[in-house]
Amino acid sequence: MTRTLLVTGAAGQFGRLALEALIAATSDKIVAGSRDPAKLADFAARGVETRRIDFDDAASLEAGFKGVDRLLIISSDALDRRLEQQQRAVAAAVQAGVKHIVYTSMPKPEPGSAIVFAGDHYGTEQAIKASGIPYTILRVSWYQENLKMALPNALKSGQWFSAAGQGKVSHIAREDAAATAAAVLASTSDASATYDLTSDEAFTTEEIAELASKATGKPLTVVHISDEQLIAGLESHGVPAGMARFIACFDTNTRLGGTVGPTDAVRKLTGRTPRKLATYLVEHSAEFV
Repeated sequence: MTRTLLVTGAAGQFGRLALEALIAATSDKIVAGSRDPAKLADFAARGVETRRIDFDDAASLEAGFKGVDRLLIISSDALDRRLEQQQRAVAAAVQAGVKHIVYTSMPKPEPGSAIVFAGDHYGTEQAIKASGIPYTILRVSWYQENLKMALPNALKSGQWFSAAGQGKVSHIAREDAAATAAAVLASTSDASATYDLTSDEAFTTEEIAELASKATGKPLTVVHISDEQLIAGLESHGVPAGMARFIACFDTNTRLGGTVGPTDAVRKLTGRTPRKLATYLVEHSAEFV
C-alpha cells in the first residue's frame, strides 16, 4: 500500500535536500509543505504534491496533515516562537492520525544546555513523546556549512578568537543529515528511537584551524579567550549584545561538553559514508578567503 510522506519546511536548504533524497529513496507519495508552496514549483513539476503548511496557522496544519502517514518536522527557524509552533504541529499530527513523526533536534538539548534555544528542541521532543505517536528524533550536530560564519574573518586576520577551549565538535554535512532524515521518513519501522547525527570525526578548534589553513593556504592561529572577552569583542565590532551572546553560547557549549560524537548513526541509517570536514573545507576553500 502506498503511504503518504510529508516534509515540512520543504523550501528551506535542509528541506530541499531531504526531498531530493526522498525522491531517490521511495515510490511512496511525497508531499512537500511550505508557507509559500510557489517556492516548490520545481518539485511540483516532478510530481511532488505541494501543500501550504504554516506552523503559525492551525487551519493550514489541519488541512496539510490530512492523510499523512509519516511526517518529517524540520525545526522552524522562528526562534522567538519556535516551541509554540512545533507543539502546535505535534498536536495537529495527533488530530490527523499521523503514524510516525521524524523531528530534527539538536545535541543534548536537556535542561542545563548552554545553547540559548535548547529548550525549544527539548520541549518539542517532550511534546512528541507525550503525543503517543511513534517517533524518530534526530539530534543533528552542527553543520559543516556553519563554519562559513566564522572562518572567513578568522582567515582574513589570521586569528580565530575562541572560547571553546579543548572541546570537540563533530560537524556534519547538511546533506548527510538531510539524507538520513529522508531515509528514516521512508523507513517501514514503527519503533521509536533517538539518534545523534554526526560525522565520523570530532575536532578541537585548533584542529579545525589547521585543516582550514591547509585547505586555503592561509595561516590561522587560535586565540583562547573567555566567554566575556568573546562577547565584548563581538560587541566592539558592532554586533548587538543579544546576538553576541547568542554567538558565544556555541563556544561555551563546546567547552562545557555539550556536543556529541562521533557516532555511526548516518552509516547505520543510510549506508552512506559521512563527508569528512577536510573534504568540505577543500571543496569550498574559495568561499573562505
